[in-house]
Amino acid sequence: MTAKGAARLRAELEELKSVKRPAIIAAIAEARAHGDLRENAEYHAAREQQGFIEGRIKLLEGELSHAEIIDVSKINAGSRVVFGATVVVADAESGEETTYQIVGDLEADIKQGLIAITSPLARALIGKNEGDTVTLEAPGGRREFEIVEVRYEG
Repeated sequence: MTAKGAARLRAELEELKSVKRPAIIAAIAEARAHGDLRENAEYHAAREQQGFIEGRIKLLEGELSHAEIIDVSKINAGSRVVFGATVVVADAESGEETTYQIVGDLEADIKQGLIAITSPLARALIGKNEGDTVTLEAPGGRREFEIVEVRYEG
């Protein structure tokens, strides 16, 4: 896991524990005050939400306690793509450039350009160098990308 990803997950964990958990406990108490719990939809929805929050807290605590944190800025792999690399790829057909950083599964977020190391694109990129072309079997057919730039930034 990258240091940035670990910091983001710790922040999410802190928010879950200090904001969302107390809010859901208050919502359960309020719903319980409405009376009969068997037909109390608010109570059941709040309990379900509590289950999701507690599950996410357990997942984050477990992952963070076992994670190996890697400072990407200290990686010196040159132009070779390894975990933590920020890679600029160009679509071979359209020439459109996209930037991705290869991160751990839990910190992946495609909207932020963070792709999981286990994703098909990341697996295709790992071990390649700037200037190489990679082929990816996508649901829409075969796609080729050229690695334009590889950098390591914290």
